[in-house]
Amino acid sequence: MIGTLHLVRLALRRDRILLPVWVLFLVGVTYSTTTALEELYSGAEARAQLGVTANANSAFLAMLGPLHDWSSLGGLVVWRWGVFSGLFIAIMAMLVVTRHTRAEEEAGRTELISAGVVGRHAPLAAAVVVAGGTSLLIGLLQAVALIGKDLDAAGSFAFGLSTASVGLVFTGVSAFTAQLSENSRVSNAIAGGFLGVVYLLRAAGDAAGESGPQWLTWFSPIGWTEHVRSFGDNRFWVLLLPLAAFVLLAGVSAYVVTRRDVGLGLLATRLGPAEGTTGTSFGLAWRLQKGSLIGWSIALFAVGVIYGSVAQAVGQMVEDNPALGQIVQTIGGADAMVDAFFATVTQLLGLISSIYLVQAVLRLRSEETSLRAEPILATPVSRWSWVASHAVFALVGGAVVLASAGLGLGLVYGLQVDDVGTVLPEMLGAALVQLPAAWVVAGVALLLFGAFPQFTGVSWAVVSVSLVLTLLGPALRLDQWVIDLSPFTHVPKYPDITFGPLAWLTGVAVVLLVAGFAGFRRRDLTT
Repeated sequence: MIGTLHLVRLALRRDRILLPVWVLFLVGVTYSTTTALEELYSGAEARAQLGVTANANSAFLAMLGPLHDWSSLGGLVVWRWGVFSGLFIAIMAMLVVTRHTRAEEEAGRTELISAGVVGRHAPLAAAVVVAGGTSLLIGLLQAVALIGKDLDAAGSFAFGLSTASVGLVFTGVSAFTAQLSENSRVSNAIAGGFLGVVYLLRAAGDAAGESGPQWLTWFSPIGWTEHVRSFGDNRFWVLLLPLAAFVLLAGVSAYVVTRRDVGLGLLATRLGPAEGTTGTSFGLAWRLQKGSLIGWSIALFAVGVIYGSVAQAVGQMVEDNPALGQIVQTIGGADAMVDAFFATVTQLLGLISSIYLVQAVLRLRSEETSLRAEPILATPVSRWSWVASHAVFALVGGAVVLASAGLGLGLVYGLQVDDVGTVLPEMLGAALVQLPAAWVVAGVALLLFGAFPQFTGVSWAVVSVSLVLTLLGPALRLDQWVIDLSPFTHVPKYPDITFGPLAWLTGVAVVLLVAGFAGFRRRDLTT
């Protein structure tokens, strides 16, 4: 463990901008969400009606989980923000741990540091301390923010610690996945895949209702946050589960790190062909990107299947709630609610797909900083051809990923209503209509890579801000011009699709992409 403190200080210095942004974002959204819900549901009657509606609707249960206590403002905050808060803090922990473990080994810096007076466990321990400590800090500040809104102190700390517990679990998960592969992208992909699985387990368990397999939520760290019952029973003992998972994963990772060579992983790298063949830059890009494309397509198809399976429950909710049925009847009946559900889901799928697009674009920066781009560009391969070979996976690959989501959504719902021939094309169109907005986000990433490569990490901030503004902007009562900063705000809502905004978004994406190409042609490599 010698040198751990020095490496912690180094990690905090390197992340002196990134970590405060994560902290301010998660704590700020918690406070803003509380304020917005306090204004929207100030009366007991409004809260009670929301509770009946939310818990009777499989769609709400799948996306947000059950509303255990609608009599208090704290219960509404836990329902509206708890699942998303856990997702975001898990992503933060994954990125931080991988950045300071596997990515450092991949770049060769861990071997250089280990040549000094540094213990074998120190790099891993420093990453775990930084990611886990940041998770706990976020949880405590969330509790303080809720107490500042005059909410119950016990419930506030139960919520904050449950959020932090997800970060601790995925600190351990990423510490373990960092031992598996020689590549940081693969390590993040495995950890991200596990996050997707536990989210789907929670969604499936919650959406099933009391008569279904609710026990599935006990296999999900995000489900554990729900079982804490913040502002209700405040079952602090449930937090022992994520704590035990963190200790186990961190312990196994610490054991494995001393049983492998620096730079290597437990999973052997697949060897290439015995003899080289003449290929193109597009062929190399396909070899590097195909695994990610296939994985994302399968994942988005699965998400589409889950949301398609609960869509029919949206219409049934009107029948179960006569008072709500009278209100809905004035805006077009149950069909209008189903359309609104699909509009929200396809928008969410578009936001998720933008993560893949940014990941595909930033593979360029990874190849450059790993010094693999320079030998390729020393051949007759042009800069334009090399960048285009990867950019095509963001543009065309994004369409494939969204089409997979639309296919899962339309196929399942079409089978439920016995009209696959009509529903499937509609859902494919509703999903693909999100593509121009995702292209804009990819265009920003390529512009940063081409003109300002040292700021390529800002691309992830663009994704996060777009997600928050699009999904939470109206609830947070933000000004419309602020919400309009997200390109997904301008995408026409299903089923009223108009092509004017899509043309404008496509035009903006083209300008950003061209600027990114031009910037890369004019700068030196690895600058």
